[in-house]
Amino acid sequence: MSSSTYKIIEVVGTSEVSWEEAAKSAVDTVNKTVRDLRVAEINKLDMKIEDGKVTAYRARVNVSFKYQE
Repeated sequence: MSSSTYKIIEVVGTSEVSWEEAAKSAVDTVNKTVRDLRVAEINKLDMKIEDGKVTAYRARVNVSFKYQE
């Protein structure tokens, strides 16, 4: 049985449309520079409010990837 080691990084994605789009944006961005992504976990959701209106959705996401051997 082999063992593996994973690194977890936290990123924040934003969207003017939804939390789902914000989370997807975070993962898509990380995927451009980090290989072998494994799991994404939503830690926190919040919204930016300006003049009493929601202007952006934000998702704080932990993304794990496997260390290369």
